[in-house]
Amino acid sequence: MSLCVIIPAAGASARYIAAAAQAGNPGARSKLDEELGGRPILQRTVELFANHPRVTTIIVAGPHDPEAFIEFKDRYADKLGLLGVRLTRGGKSHRYETVAAALALVPAGTTTIVVHDAARPCTPVELIDRLLDAGEKHPAVIPALPVSDTIKQVSAEEVIDTTPDPLAAILGDPQAITTSGGGMKRVEKTIPRERLVSVQTPQVFDAALLRRAYQQTDLSSTDDAQLIERLGEPVVVIEGDARNIKVTRPADLVLARAILGIKEATARSNVMRF
Repeated sequence: MSLCVIIPAAGASARYIAAAAQAGNPGARSKLDEELGGRPILQRTVELFANHPRVTTIIVAGPHDPEAFIEFKDRYADKLGLLGVRLTRGGKSHRYETVAAALALVPAGTTTIVVHDAARPCTPVELIDRLLDAGEKHPAVIPALPVSDTIKQVSAEEVIDTTPDPLAAILGDPQAITTSGGGMKRVEKTIPRERLVSVQTPQVFDAALLRRAYQQTDLSSTDDAQLIERLGEPVVVIEGDARNIKVTRPADLVLARAILGIKEATARSNVMRF
């Protein structure tokens, strides 16, 4: 097995930054730059594979914008270079564009390609090993967990809350109202959760199969297994791991630290105590 790992890292962390701003931190940085025990999330994720005996190549696909990619290289080229990582520019708008950019750099003799989310730094090594073992028997293998929560489909439109405007009433207009969506939506239906699973990464593919999947005209997808499914090829699911979380919002960073047994960094005082 000649194994290449692709780590898409071109996202703008929009949900993470928006959630941080809503929590009172308007200057939040990319989630991949957040520290876990003194090392950024992206480096932690790469280290999962850099030290793995079966991995021969690692490709990290960063931002598409040339200036942003230069900044990305300034932050990571030295650290990741020591781990044997090759950096490239990712896609402009979509994840599949980023994977496609990295796929073009995969060495010709590669037999197996692993695609892993850059924001999953807590993946247990035993899960990686189980996936690679399964990948020797099946051309497409993904980890997933059964859905345990009740799943409901909600309306696309927000529910508008209309309440009297107390300030307007004081100013002599008691009929004035304020309207606020507040993120409220209406339930449309409950979806049966039997046989539903929540999919994780790493996802393991036969290299020739993944390349064929990326030759399709329609590449719209939320994960690479979806492109394999579109070919009509089977995708095998193995049990994932609850610790294999994806950092999407600031609260996930707290959970990641707990999983890895890392304390949050605290700023040191400049005042020496005697």
